[in-house]
Amino acid sequence: MPKTAEKTRMVEISRVVHECTEITSIWFSDEETRKAKPGQYLMVWIPGIDEVPMSISDIDNDGQSRISIRVIGQMTQELVDLNPGDKIGIKGPYGNGYKVQGKHPLFVAGGSGTASLMPFLKQMVKEGIQPTVVLGARSADMLLFVEDLEKLLGEKLVISTDDGSRGYSGYASGYAAKLMESNGFDSVYTCGPELMMAKVFKSAEENELPLQASLERYVKCAEGLCGSCAIGKYRVCKDGPVFDTVMLREVREEFAVSKLDPTGRVVRVDH
Repeated sequence: MPKTAEKTRMVEISRVVHECTEITSIWFSDEETRKAKPGQYLMVWIPGIDEVPMSISDIDNDGQSRISIRVIGQMTQELVDLNPGDKIGIKGPYGNGYKVQGKHPLFVAGGSGTASLMPFLKQMVKEGIQPTVVLGARSADMLLFVEDLEKLLGEKLVISTDDGSRGYSGYASGYAAKLMESNGFDSVYTCGPELMMAKVFKSAEENELPLQASLERYVKCAEGLCGSCAIGKYRVCKDGPVFDTVMLREVREEFAVSKLDPTGRVVRVDH
């Protein structure tokens, strides 16, 4: 029998927090979201506007969950303009999340991609694993969750800004490549701009390190049916969003090269 379409749950916003330049978080309480695995996502709906996928940036913080939004269009602008007491529709969680691999992981987080990695970082620390994190952004005012990460990781947090306004001056992928050469890591995790992730993947391959990366594509159905989020033989909504080394090798010709836009037209990946 065909799967019954999941019903949208209406939840009330409890807090709205401006995290850094371009990124705002929305907090809410939802039992199903609290069961999510790190790396999974929600479909978030505003009636009369649109429905979009959003990473869960905190799963269960004293009963509250969080999504963190970077404004890229009308729907995301509408989300960040909401106030406590307003309601949004959610479905999910969906997709496959991150898996613990190794005891000495390196994380490379770029921009809003940090949101996807945060619950997994907290899980690792809780399990006694101390990851090293390269946190990157274009400038210091765009570093996401930097204070939380400082408290969580201490000296294991390395900051990189493109303009040199804080920490290492240059791309996070470049700094990560240097760290991979001599620091005894046994796994790599990354989320951020796809061109950044492709460089991190290349460095991980050169150093024979297994990698997991969270990909972003145009997700419409979240059930693997419509194909709008296809990359190679995979559907990001169902087979991802987290891809491992084997999967990334299989989609190498499209990863950080091309994707489908909302009309189904093939376009270049430009971020």
